[in-house]
Parts: sequence; structure tokens; C-alpha cells
Amino acid sequence: MTQAALDVVGIGNAIVDVIAKADDAFLAANGIEKGAMTLIDTARAEELYGRMGPGIEMSGGSAANTMAGIASLGGKGAYIGKVRDDQLGTVFRHDISAIGVRFETPASNSGAPTARCLILVTPDAQRSMNTYLGACVELGPEDIDAALIQSAQVTYMEGYLFDPPRAKEAFRKAADLAHAAGRKVSLTLSDSFCVGRYRDEFADLVDRRIDILFGNEHEVKSLYQVDDFDAAVAAVRGRCEIAVLTRSEKGSVVVTRDAVQAIPAEPVSKLVDTTGAGDLFAAGFLHGYTTGRDLATCARIGAIAAAEVISHIGARPDASLAELVRARLG
Repeated sequence: MTQAALDVVGIGNAIVDVIAKADDAFLAANGIEKGAMTLIDTARAEELYGRMGPGIEMSGGSAANTMAGIASLGGKGAYIGKVRDDQLGTVFRHDISAIGVRFETPASNSGAPTARCLILVTPDAQRSMNTYLGACVELGPEDIDAALIQSAQVTYMEGYLFDPPRAKEAFRKAADLAHAAGRKVSLTLSDSFCVGRYRDEFADLVDRRIDILFGNEHEVKSLYQVDDFDAAVAAVRGRCEIAVLTRSEKGSVVVTRDAVQAIPAEPVSKLVDTTGAGDLFAAGFLHGYTTGRDLATCARIGAIAAAEVISHIGARPDASLAELVRARLG
């Protein structure tokens, strides 16, 4: 196996986020499932956008947020995702390239516009996401750069990518290329509703193609259809090399065939917006993993990154994560 030129390559839905504050009454009046990610069509996207209050627009997407975290930690990363050659597509490409993440996937010159996610943040810091996938659905196996995948220690994919059918083919191709080169493959379950849609496929992926699995308490319980967290830990143990399960203020649990380690959460200066918490936790963990840290330290770095991102609006770090990690861990 040759030395990896990149730490992580992420594959995901290239989305521009529109984030606005809302109360529970607004969610109820507009039929929005609190705390979930709901796919919407063009008409619903236009309707909801018109009803939202003032918002912040920024490049997003789960795996892209993770790659932004990798860059902020000082890691070397690349990203594969589909945008249109429109204004939002240009914004997305500029934003991710400007933070030092390689993004060379060609833009579509026809078809649906660049994807956007309308995010409503309630006073309890919960985020309810309404996603118009747009050009994301056009990501296919032909967009997987074999040399790029084989040059990265870890290929990381978001579970949300399983909504567009051809993207599933793209991920399976990427996973096989990575393993053929002796690299690792990682998946984040993304959302319990997403797990519900693709439970059997996710379970098969974990058993056959995944080395490092990320999921929160609700997602892993949904995956294995159990009501108890300990039962979920027992169910996932041994199915992949490492399962990293997050539990919000309870911290995280790292599960391997040989051990189960609980790692406490990091202190949060102020809870403002939970958007991106899981994405940045994965960034911290993978940065630790690709730089040779032990698994408990990887989880601590993940917790530090997550604590930073939930202290402000938006799913990408405001402060240098590398500096925060040095201050906390030395």
C-alpha cells in the first residue's frame, strides 16, 4: 500500500444551506417535522423559502461540513459532490475550495439547479431541515475519481446520499476502489428517518463495506430496531471495525470487537444551533484517526469540534479547530 496523499475524501450532497430562526408554532403551521430532515420538491422549496424569516446562506451538506472540519483541524481533504453551473453552484465551489478542500467534480450544465437546504432553528437549538436535492441526484459512478479515492486514507460518505439512486452505485464503486487500495471506508447514518428508509441497505453496507461507522443514539437504535441503547451497542459490535455512537450531552461511545469505551462530552460555551454537530464530530474523530491517535483521543477531538460548532449559527467552524484542540489536548 502506497502512502496516502490525502487524509479523507468525502462524498455527499453538495448543498447550500439557508438557516433561519423559527418557533414551534411556525413548524406546526407549516407541517415541518421537528428535528428531522425532510426531502421537498421545487414547489415546496419555493413556498417554504417565501415564508421563512431572515436567513443566513452558506455552503453546507453533511459530508462537505465534515470536510470543512478536517481542513480547520489542519488535515488534507477532498470532496466529491454534484452542483449545477449556476450561482449557488459557484458559491458552493468557491466556499469549499477557499478553505483548502479539493473539489474537482464537474458541474452539470443542464437539469436541476444546485441543491439547497432550508433549516429552521428553534429556541431549544434543534434544527429542522427541508432539503431540495436538485443537482445532487445526478451524482453517479462516473463522478468517482479512482485516483482520488485511492489516494485517501479514508473515504467518508453521508447516509443522506442514499436518497438519489445512482449515488448508491457511486458509493459502492468508491468503497470497492478504496478497499482495493488497502484504504478505509466510513459511513455516517445521518438521520434516523434516513435509516428508516434504507435500513436493510445500511445494515448490509455496515456488514460488507464499512470500516468506521458514525451514528447517534437514535440512528443506531433505528438501524437495529431496538429500544435500548445498550442493546444497540451489542447489535453493532463486531459488524464493522469501529462504531462511533454519539449521545449529545452524554458524550460518545466507541465500539470495537474488543472493547466499548465511553468518552464524556466537552463543555459548550453556549448552545445556539445543533446544525452540524454530528458532521463536525466525525471530522474530529477522523482527523485523530488519520493522524494516529488512540480511539479515545479521536473521540475527544470529535467532541471538541462538535462543541465549537453548536456554540454559533451555522454548520461550519467559526474558530480554528486546530488551535482549540492544541489548547485542550496540548
